[in-house]
Amino acid sequence: MTTLRLLRSFPLSVRLLLVNQLGVNTGFYLLIPYLATHLGRDLGLSAAVVGVVLGVRNLSQQGLFLIGGSASDRLGARTVIIAGCGLRTVGFGLFALGDSLAVLLAASVLSGLAGALFNPAVRAYLAVAAADRRAEAFSLFNVFANTGALLGPLLGSALLVIGFRVSAVVAALVFAVLTIAQALVLPAQPVTPSGGSVLGDWRECLTNRRFVAFTLALTGMFALQNQLYLVLPMQAEWATGQGGAVAAVFLVSTVASLLLQVRVTQWCQRRLRRGVAIAAGLALMGAAFLVPLLAAPLVGSGGAPGDLLTATARLAPVLLAVFTMSLGLMVCQPFVLELIPAFGRDGLSGTYFGVFYLVSGVVAAGGNALVGWASTASTSTGLTSTGLTSTGSAGGVAWPAWLLCAAAGLASAATVRWLDRRGAVAPPADVEMSR
Repeated sequence: MTTLRLLRSFPLSVRLLLVNQLGVNTGFYLLIPYLATHLGRDLGLSAAVVGVVLGVRNLSQQGLFLIGGSASDRLGARTVIIAGCGLRTVGFGLFALGDSLAVLLAASVLSGLAGALFNPAVRAYLAVAAADRRAEAFSLFNVFANTGALLGPLLGSALLVIGFRVSAVVAALVFAVLTIAQALVLPAQPVTPSGGSVLGDWRECLTNRRFVAFTLALTGMFALQNQLYLVLPMQAEWATGQGGAVAAVFLVSTVASLLLQVRVTQWCQRRLRRGVAIAAGLALMGAAFLVPLLAAPLVGSGGAPGDLLTATARLAPVLLAVFTMSLGLMVCQPFVLELIPAFGRDGLSGTYFGVFYLVSGVVAAGGNALVGWASTASTSTGLTSTGLTSTGSAGGVAWPAWLLCAAAGLASAATVRWLDRRGAVAPPADVEMSR
């Protein structure tokens, strides 16, 4: 079944949420990648202030996922999705209008809170609307999300020719359209009464040992996915000596998802248990980071590339790593998202998604800091991915970063496999796979 045919087989509410995610990622990546440059270059803010503004946005989103999840369960996912898109409209609009620190901080808080609201709510709504076809729905969700993540920067770079404020206005308009579309078309879902307090719901979720173990095991998936924005672009830029090579990283990831995600998910549904598929995907993601390390002796590590052939030879292992990591993500992520709400009772899907993304976000942030340190830690001793050098200059990203990423993926895979053998990743009876 092709991606288009699969899309048409879902009800209107699911299709609308998929288009919504395309718009969310397009609007987000249209603006956020260029925000730091605008704050520092255009507004003349210091690096410390820029860091505060960006950090407030990230903290507002990552730190409030649990609030958004609980709001989704108690107020209804539709209401929270609409509120999140509306807040993102206001937040991005403030980035276009404000120059003062107070306005910029308000824009950051509203933009982050918006993501904390609609991210768990969209997934909770989709899990209910897709019923026994969650894995397929989430595979399409990944396709639309990745497409938006590619279109956003392309549109943003074109609009920057006119000015950052125009980019911010367009991003705000994208979210305004999404807000109106959800309000007019997205049907409400019945809200299942929790029967307890918000704190009681959180306690129930956090004391679910199977879910907590699963969440901790899957933190490696998010830590490695974040390397699409850290070590892999760093290595691509080093390989070619051109910043434009970073675009190739996102192009390979997005095209692979568009062409293969649905087929990969359907193949895994027919042949693999969920626990096995998730572990295999994590192992592939970890193994991907061994490719640049093992290829380093073949492509060399000294100086900038002198010609196109050298640049291509250095870039090829990076793109192969990107493809392999993306393939691993295609294998495991739809089943991970399918299983999260199955760990809890009806009416707590949003809370479970909120906890999962809160923990994953914190670990991903810490992982990025650790990998970032490891990517340059060996340069002072002269150790690189090809061995000991006389000058101490590293050939791109240092070898400890690649090993750390590979170890994270393989450790997560081993943990999931261990949990699966103990029956802790067993799918619920109502979504049992066809064998």
